[in-house]
Amino acid sequence: MIKRIFTIFILTLLVVFNSPAYSLDTSSKSLEKYTKKISNKFTRTFCNTTQFGISNEGALAFAIGETNKEFKNNKLNKLIDYSLLKNSIVNGLENNCQIYDFPISSLEKLEFD
Repeated sequence: MIKRIFTIFILTLLVVFNSPAYSLDTSSKSLEKYTKKISNKFTRTFCNTTQFGISNEGALAFAIGETNKEFKNNKLNKLIDYSLLKNSIVNGLENNCQIYDFPISSLEKLEFD
């Protein structure tokens, strides 16, 4: 009798307090927005740095460092399409800074691992 009551009590507790674990649900829209945010940050930093008279190599190193520092701990970094991010950065540099000969290969260090 006591075993049955104890078993029913334990099962009731398990059913009542059992909370399911949900996986990280990310929409493509939020990932696209996050990629655009990274691209805008890099573009702004690179443009401002080159306008201060720093060389392109120095501006590139500074912009990569600042962007990595700001976004390195985000959970969405595992889901980023880096080729899309790099293309977005090059397009932003062309549109905002009028830098048309920026090599996309120089963005290899822009990784959030």
